Order: sequence, then C-alpha cells, then structure tokens
Amino acid sequence: MHFLIDYNLTGDAVLFWGTLSAEGWLDLLPIRFFTFQEVELPMDSSDRAVWNFAQTNQMILITANRNMKGDDSLEQILRQENTPTSLPILTVGNPDRLDESNYRQKSATRGLRPETQKFTLPR
Repeated sequence: MHFLIDYNLTGDAVLFWGTLSAEGWLDLLPIRFFTFQEVELPMDSSDRAVWNFAQTNQMILITANRNMKGDDSLEQILRQENTPTSLPILTVGNPDRLDESNYRQKSATRGLRPETQKFTLPR
C-alpha cells in the first residue's frame, strides 16, 4: 500500500508513520510513504496533476491543501474522472490536530480502511 504525502504534510508524515507502527499496521500491511520530493513532483503541481500521478502510480493521496473550486479542483476531478477502481483520497480536515495522538490514530485507521473514494477527517 503506497501513500503519496502532499507537500504540506511532509513533516507530519513522521508522526503518522509512528502511529501506524505503534498500532501494528506495519506488521500487517506493506506500507510505504512517498513525498513529492521523492517522486519528483513539483510542490506547485495542480490538483489534476497530483491526482493523476497518484492514480497512475497506485498511491493513496493524503492531503490537507487541495482546491475545491474550479475546473482543475480536486473535487471537480473526482466528479469527472473517478471510477470504481480509483484509489481513495484521504483529506485531513485539520492538519494542526495531527499533533494529537488520538486524532492520528483515527486518521491511520480510516486511511487504511477507506469506505469511499474521498473522505475528510473531522476537524
């Protein structure tokens, strides 16, 4: 299971990874996090470019900073291009709460058991 960590969550990825490890998920699933830098994706990539990259490379996008308005917004892309085989997107509703272990734990569990194509973690 591969996750693409949006550029604005790169620092939080270490905390998220620690939570996955503490919860035992790393013993159950082959999980790998990729940053924009590792995959050579520019930080200013459009939502469409990020979504297409994640889908093409079989990655679940974890984001907190994607656009919801306009033709190139993540919301519009999902409406136009999402299919039953598309991988989900995990949107962190309040990235400041990733410092809270309980919030990270809920995020990790929800991210590993996606029920919809797009879901947002609570604020």
